[in-house]
Amino acid sequence: MKKSRKRFQKVVITTVVGWLALFVFLPNLMIIVTSFLTRDDANLVQMVFTLDNYSRLLDPLYAQVLLHSLNMALIATFCCLLIGYPFAFILARLPAKVRPLLLFLLIVPFWTNSLIRIYGLKIFLSSRGYLNEFLLWIGLIDKPLRIMYTPEAVILGLIYILLPFMVMPLYSSIEKLDKSCLEAARDLGASKFQTFMRIVIPLTMPGIVAGCLLVLLPAMGLFYVSDLMGGAKNLLIGNVIKSQFLNIRDWPFGAATSICLTLLMGLMLFIYYRAAKLLNKRVDLE
Repeated sequence: MKKSRKRFQKVVITTVVGWLALFVFLPNLMIIVTSFLTRDDANLVQMVFTLDNYSRLLDPLYAQVLLHSLNMALIATFCCLLIGYPFAFILARLPAKVRPLLLFLLIVPFWTNSLIRIYGLKIFLSSRGYLNEFLLWIGLIDKPLRIMYTPEAVILGLIYILLPFMVMPLYSSIEKLDKSCLEAARDLGASKFQTFMRIVIPLTMPGIVAGCLLVLLPAMGLFYVSDLMGGAKNLLIGNVIKSQFLNIRDWPFGAATSICLTLLMGLMLFIYYRAAKLLNKRVDLE
């Protein structure tokens, strides 16, 4: 019995390691190697080592796209936090019988492809869409609002797609709040605002940071949101990577851009790890 169990464990571990090596490690290794090669019009890449692909990223044009992408991702993340925190707080305080239904409704959009949902949002916000038709019908506006193909439309699309990624970690942190700490603050005469700022926010900070990372990191790479909602003037860094691989056919530079974005994500995850570690030490000391 023990031998068969050990054999099964070895098979499972080997399968998982093989899967990760074949579909995660090997593709990333290919991207890293490609980023140091030279572009070739005939064969896509030429086996000539170069660092020009990384030096091109210092060009002001690409730096501007990166800053613009980071700016829109930060705004979308902040908006998701403003919307998601009260929603998660109210959800965590509802009766236990109601929570599963609301969580189910929150997860339901994941069952539909995000590209299809963006097309639906595009129809809803267009000049002849349902929103403008409704505003014209109630007399709030005289002519259709121009929402599409603006930075605001891209931000709306990012919020629409990524809001559940903010709510879930916030809900998990708020649900685990120690109610005795809230009762102690109330007994000591703290107001609701003081309790929220000095107890609730610090104790739910891991969920806040996790939610912000889960929104910020994907927001910089959702190129189809920018393509459909923002047009050519509102690019994300994901649009640059996509165009380098599919349109310009400059695979080495596209790979270098992708590696830099991955390193940026890794740096943010490291900051989150260090912040969570320091916060845990602070809580233990208190």
